[in-house]
Amino acid sequence: MSRTLRVPIFPLAGAILFPRSQLPLHIFEPRYREMVRDAIDGPGRIGMIQPLPSDDESDSLLYGVGCVGDIVGIEELDDGRFNIVLLGANRFRLIAETDVDAIYRCADVDIEAFDDSDPPALSLGQRAEVEREARRLGDALGLAVDWHAVSRLDDEMLVNAIAQVAPFDVGAKQALLEEPTLASRADLLVQLMQFHRAAASGGTEIEPTLQ
Repeated sequence: MSRTLRVPIFPLAGAILFPRSQLPLHIFEPRYREMVRDAIDGPGRIGMIQPLPSDDESDSLLYGVGCVGDIVGIEELDDGRFNIVLLGANRFRLIAETDVDAIYRCADVDIEAFDDSDPPALSLGQRAEVEREARRLGDALGLAVDWHAVSRLDDEMLVNAIAQVAPFDVGAKQALLEEPTLASRADLLVQLMQFHRAAASGGTEIEPTLQ
């Protein structure tokens, strides 16, 4: 099944949005200020998607998968900039960009390409492995983390929050977004954390496998 939706798109390298996760954004470019104004005057949603590596980020090609986000928090600053918070709704598969009368980019997307309807869960062993590797990576990078608060997150929020904030490259973050299930995303996340921990320590224990 498929269902086409036309959405304004925000191509931003390294910024990943997952269903039921939140993503804070600072909007300062004029075209994206206009995008936010039009969104809040309309359905209140924006499609987050990563651009493919390019020398010209203003007109770069896009990855094939992103996520629609609903604007659930907004602050307009005196100079016209915005601070917004997006709440992930549905992952989508890009169909095609569309010509519209706007300075920002829009696209037709298939929002039923992924089954994101039910909050999934991990096995107890997989949950423990994700938490363990997150602690090890945090220690290797010298990060101050409230692990007690982290332990209270549900499985989906734990995996997605780490995927959003961890210092992975664009390709790795995209691979995490495209994993079909939470369990497979957690497996890849563990591989990536192990690899980055080894790299931070000056070694290479494991090479992550990106499909």
